[in-house]
Amino acid sequence: MHLIVEASDRDALSRGMNGLCVRLARRLNKLWKRTGKVFADRFHHRLLRTPKEVYNALRYIFDNARKHGRGTWKGRPDPFSSGLWFGGWKDYVHDGWVAVAGPIAQAKTWLLAQGWRRHGLLVLRP
Repeated sequence: MHLIVEASDRDALSRGMNGLCVRLARRLNKLWKRTGKVFADRFHHRLLRTPKEVYNALRYIFDNARKHGRGTWKGRPDPFSSGLWFGGWKDYVHDGWVAVAGPIAQAKTWLLAQGWRRHGLLVLRP
């Protein structure tokens, strides 16, 4: 799972990720009718400091299915990512074909809201 997360400090990030992992583990264990650890170790984080780093991270996350040989639909982002609702595409606008509310929160920092756009909008890759 790849996420871009905004947090006010390291402690807030740690608490938020811990809470997310606990919630996911409980739901997955219930679904799988089992108990025990779901995630083997802690999350890995990397602070994104420049517009280019944020641009590259967005491109990496939204192109991950293709990187791992998963098929995607022509002209649409990976249907298993939040790319469907992402507003930074040069060649795609969410057209409502998935009729659920998007899982993307409004960015609060300049880097994630606007800064990365200095390097252009993202382009869907064939």
